[in-house]
Amino acid sequence: MVNLTIDGKQIQAAEGKRVLEAALESDIYIPNLCAIADIELPFGACRLCFVEIEGKKGMVTACTEPVKEGMVVNVVTEEITQLRRTVLDFILSRHPHECLVCHKRDICGPLDVCLRTVAVEERCVTCSKNKRCDLQKVVDFVGIEELKAPYQYKNLPVLNDPLIARDYNLCVLCGKCVRVCQEVRGVGAVAFTNRGSETLVGTIFGDSLEDAGCKFCGACIDVCPVGALSERSARWMGIPDRVVTTTCPYCGVGCQLNMEVKDEKIRRVEADINGPANKGQACVKGKFGMDFVTDPARLTTPLIKKDGEFVEASWDEAIDLVAEKFGENKGNEFAAISSARCTNEDNYVFQKFARGVMGTNNIDHCARL
Repeated sequence: MVNLTIDGKQIQAAEGKRVLEAALESDIYIPNLCAIADIELPFGACRLCFVEIEGKKGMVTACTEPVKEGMVVNVVTEEITQLRRTVLDFILSRHPHECLVCHKRDICGPLDVCLRTVAVEERCVTCSKNKRCDLQKVVDFVGIEELKAPYQYKNLPVLNDPLIARDYNLCVLCGKCVRVCQEVRGVGAVAFTNRGSETLVGTIFGDSLEDAGCKFCGACIDVCPVGALSERSARWMGIPDRVVTTTCPYCGVGCQLNMEVKDEKIRRVEADINGPANKGQACVKGKFGMDFVTDPARLTTPLIKKDGEFVEASWDEAIDLVAEKFGENKGNEFAAISSARCTNEDNYVFQKFARGVMGTNNIDHCARL
């Protein structure tokens, strides 16, 4: 472990970690838009994480600077703040920023009419990333006094691919979606296109995401710091009523997902970055396949066949009936077939029940198919 001081706070960090990562793990905020946890190579694109290191000339980006024993880091100085404001000025010259400088942002409700006459997709209350937008957080931390660079609207069309909406008018060119698609998921469906002031994010030949080989895992949406990428089904959802962390029911990997609930329905799913099995990643089923939970055709009550017809029963009644029938068919008369849709822990308990309680080794698993 390495001992260092950041903004007067003494912390410890693992050797090899970058200053930004060490600071965030110790609840010390350093503004950033382009950093992605668990990607080994730093990017340093947004230039917002500039810090001063005592004994080192000039300023360095915290996301690229490795920690060292005894290092003293200053996050907020007058010079750093002015530099960050200059960088923000350039970013906001190509990003709709009425919502970022509005003094009513924290009190506006979802049904309030914006008097700044901005387009619907540019309003804070309708943005898919409102209240969890990294750019909002950066602006609040750095503070905006005035914007010197003139604002230029990109006037790009909103691209509605299957499951994903792409509004690159809001893109800040942080590169997160490109890096997570290429370096984490290994797909490479999106990339930087054009050069210089004309640089954009998109598919290489302007194809749809589907034609570009996208797997629709949604990792790009989860890492996007602004509202440029969003789930089509939840684009206008607003702030959820509550967030529930649970285990994905689709397979035995055990991915942790954050379910955003609105009006008692799961409206948006985000992979939990702290999930031990998935570490912030999900597949298309986990990200977009939770509609079945509130589907009206889903069975929510046990059914027992009486006089040739299924009738609703209580859970206690159904379990008692199953236990009674199991008791009549122990040993080799009994066979157990488990499901790959269950967690590994459930399947382990199931085979243990078959062997220890039912007295049989007649066990199979549908994953063999």
